[in-house]
Amino acid sequence: MAQNELLVPLNVYLSTGIHIGMIQRLKVMAPYIYKVRQDKLAVFDIQKIDERIRLAAQMLSKYEPQDILVVSRKRNGQKPVVKFTEAVEGSNARYGRFMPGTLTNPNYDGYFEPKIVVVTDPFADRQALLEAFNANIPIIGLCDTYNNPQYVDLVVPLNNKGKKSVALFYWILAREYLKLRDTIKGYAEFKFTVEDFEMPDAPEIRREGEYGGDDEGRSSGYRQPRRRRDSDR
Repeated sequence: MAQNELLVPLNVYLSTGIHIGMIQRLKVMAPYIYKVRQDKLAVFDIQKIDERIRLAAQMLSKYEPQDILVVSRKRNGQKPVVKFTEAVEGSNARYGRFMPGTLTNPNYDGYFEPKIVVVTDPFADRQALLEAFNANIPIIGLCDTYNNPQYVDLVVPLNNKGKKSVALFYWILAREYLKLRDTIKGYAEFKFTVEDFEMPDAPEIRREGEYGGDDEGRSSGYRQPRRRRDSDR
């Protein structure tokens, strides 16, 4: 695939470290790995990352916004999933702790029946992953080299640890979804920047449902973070 055929310029992918995996790697993820560096870190194939993001957007575009759920327990994915719901109006996000029964217990107040789920990390988001699987809901999973993609219907291989790489993924996913749905006619109409999707630095005080904690959060629960502590710098 030529560089001008990528969803974003090659240097944008590289600058976010979206292609940098882990030393730990599972055999099942080997088809997506381009090479292993001298420091033993695996490097994903950029072309395969791009191809899988395209497939994820195409898969997602078959569903109405209100039927989409994006999930992240890991801190670096919490703002990206919320910004996704701002860009794709009507879609849903759960961040922080994923409450058991959200997808399987109709008696739970937060019960929800999405038609497709995106998990930022199949390991950290295992509760959401298993509930979606048990409810027969298709799952798109962002998988690093150490992730077991069992139960994931569409694997998107990438660095799911870094705030810049996760932000870039959700930014592209939102943009491509809107374009495929003809909500926007061209990229110039997409009003968000990649930086808008980036998780801020750790807040000094975390409240219930605020980014960075283990409390359950929903897309409407975003609060601007407080300033960083000196110890966080």
